[in-house]
Amino acid sequence: MTSDVLTAKARVFDRWAPNYDWLFTTVFYQAVHQRLLSYVNLPDHSPTAVLDIGCGTGKLLNRLAAQYPQLQGTGLDLSSEMLRQARRSNGHRPRLIFVPGASEAMPFANHHFQAAFSTISFLHYPDPQQVFVEVSRILRPGGQFYLVDYTTLFELGTQQNVAGLGGSMHFYSPQQREMLATNAGLIHNAHHSLLGPVLLSIFTKTEILS
Repeated sequence: MTSDVLTAKARVFDRWAPNYDWLFTTVFYQAVHQRLLSYVNLPDHSPTAVLDIGCGTGKLLNRLAAQYPQLQGTGLDLSSEMLRQARRSNGHRPRLIFVPGASEAMPFANHHFQAAFSTISFLHYPDPQQVFVEVSRILRPGGQFYLVDYTTLFELGTQQNVAGLGGSMHFYSPQQREMLATNAGLIHNAHHSLLGPVLLSIFTKTEILS
């Protein structure tokens, strides 16, 4: 079932990719990214490997690379067409690369990244706990996970079926995010409201799990 859902979503975003940055997302994501970057804390003068999960057309990584000259960024996305657009608009070669893959089974070595980002993509994942487990696996001890997505103020999450997006979208409360993180060996640092119902949650990998 999970494989079918991911395949359906990939097809939707493949079709959306050529016009993705022409729609309202340009203004919306720019505002979200600007607010997110004010909370990001990465080294300025040493190489830093970061991962953008569900990178889309690569806008966030390009903004991070412009702010951090030593940053080495990897974008991961299930949609081949989104990756094609990201590579075409890559303004920081060879510091940025874009690779195909699923968030539930990332094609990276353990403890490879110092930071990971997920911006308005977590709501699409059918197995959120496995995504957190994978994030914990690929982060170095002390590494941070910046999760940006719509949320709910209720203790129980909500699920909404949205036509045209390959299936359901899932929204998680701050408490649910913290529970997912704890189960994966991540520690919650803070929640910050970025734009309306869009919430930034910051987590830290504290130790290597056996």
